[in-house]
Amino acid sequence: MYYLRFILLLLLINCSYSEKSPSKVSENPSVKKADSIYKEAENQYYKKNNNQEAFLLFSKAEDIYKQNKDSLDIAASLSFKAMILNDIGDHFTSNERAIEALSFLKLPKDSTYLPSIYNTLAIAQKNLKHYTEALQWYEKALEANTRSEQDKIIKNNIADLYAKKKDYSRSIKIYQELLKNKNISKSVKDYAMILDNYNYTKWLQNKTFDPEPELLRALQLKVEVKDIKGQISTHSHLADYYSEINIPKAIQHTNAKYSLSFIVNNPYDRLESLGTLLDISPQSNGKKLFNEFKTLNDSIITSKDEAKNRFALIEYGVEKKNIENQRLKYDKAKSEAIVLKQSIVMGTLVIAIIIIIIWYRRRQKDIKHKSELKIKENQLRTSQRVHDVVANGIYQVMTKIENQPDFDKDEALDELEFVYEKSRDISYEKEDTNDTLDFDIKVSTLISSFKNDEVNTFLAGHSKSIWEEVSSSTKDEVYQVIRELLVNMRKHSQASHVAFKFERKDNLINIQYTDNGVGIQGDISYNNGLSNTVSRIEKIHGKIIFDTQTGKGLKVYISFPA
Repeated sequence: MYYLRFILLLLLINCSYSEKSPSKVSENPSVKKADSIYKEAENQYYKKNNNQEAFLLFSKAEDIYKQNKDSLDIAASLSFKAMILNDIGDHFTSNERAIEALSFLKLPKDSTYLPSIYNTLAIAQKNLKHYTEALQWYEKALEANTRSEQDKIIKNNIADLYAKKKDYSRSIKIYQELLKNKNISKSVKDYAMILDNYNYTKWLQNKTFDPEPELLRALQLKVEVKDIKGQISTHSHLADYYSEINIPKAIQHTNAKYSLSFIVNNPYDRLESLGTLLDISPQSNGKKLFNEFKTLNDSIITSKDEAKNRFALIEYGVEKKNIENQRLKYDKAKSEAIVLKQSIVMGTLVIAIIIIIIWYRRRQKDIKHKSELKIKENQLRTSQRVHDVVANGIYQVMTKIENQPDFDKDEALDELEFVYEKSRDISYEKEDTNDTLDFDIKVSTLISSFKNDEVNTFLAGHSKSIWEEVSSSTKDEVYQVIRELLVNMRKHSQASHVAFKFERKDNLINIQYTDNGVGIQGDISYNNGLSNTVSRIEKIHGKIIFDTQTGKGLKVYISFPA
């Protein structure tokens, strides 16, 4: 069904952007430059469907806003990037950018942006065919929306989702309420859209219903107001209807949809038209239609992949530029340090002589010290296992009791007894050999156990194939790291959205953790939990990066060889 998915987003973003303080922009030349880039991206490229150039400029504006800690405009840039990523089919990354945008909003002051971002998340989930999740985000958008003229668009999208879930009664009820709305009846374009969707849904619910008169009336109204995209939608509905009773008419409307798709330059409608013609046309045209369908489909897939790669490279290039700027600052400081070092060379030589004298004495002490370190290392290893198995194990049971109303007493006692048995194993230095649960299920269960009314957890890219040929010891270290991140999030972050993204490229596994909490203020303090996390990743020859530059929220990048 046709619906105005980007009009709502664009209007809300523009409204929010227009509310910025002019004096705030003019006082800071750097922000003024970012504002100019932002407006150029929106007006010169995004509105003209030049997604690549728009994405590049929004990324540049976002970078400058982050340097100036301008959270509202960071959220605006991320919102547009999320919409562009949806448009090219990269829905997982779109989700990430939209959730990141939420983390920069200062509520309730910035609540005007919420409908836009919620709607973006809904579109991504809908395109992934996660209709229940999409419906939840649309309802959030409707609840947060303060502009009555936009309610009709969100409600139309909700009705469309109910139809896709085959809950036709709810869908029809919403359309009936919309048709009674006086504001909709004043707009021929909106009225024709709702009339079209309403009658098509009634036919889907009851195939004995005749939608033809009203669908033809909706088509005529769309022709009168030159609504090309709306005409494509109605031709599609009429083709579906006629395909069961009148094949020539079905072919006629499909051909009309095919022709109109060239006017709006929409290859997806063209591909859909060819697929329909393959199903209903005479077999004599089958080979020609199939060849055109295959060529177009291959072209769309190639274009999508190329766009995803280009946008990933754009973001990488902006990030690389930031790193290069930091390196130049470091090189300058280093040069100044060299000058200082040259002035104290003589002093260093004297100190070196003293060091040589005391080196022998220290070497004697080192032998004793290494022996003590070995004892402490054993104590630390035992302490770490107690922290992972007992402390985090008990905390996870506490989290389940708090978050899962149906978590009964016997199950709690069983899990506590399991923790007790593992603690006894630690005292005898025994390894755990009783865990037979598939590791992907074990990780998914761990992450979902931290979901509650205040915290939503998201999981992307996770599958059993990620962990193929990964050793048990590596899996155990990764499991403890994930649990440590979740426990720290629960205790300290005040986050409401937590996301894990898993990816395996050849022999390298990448894990990205994101939350929208308070983040890490200032320098990282490596308490017991973070210290254990870093040492575990180093133990499996991996790398871990804590992103403290986002201004709000936390990102952790983990990579290690499989």
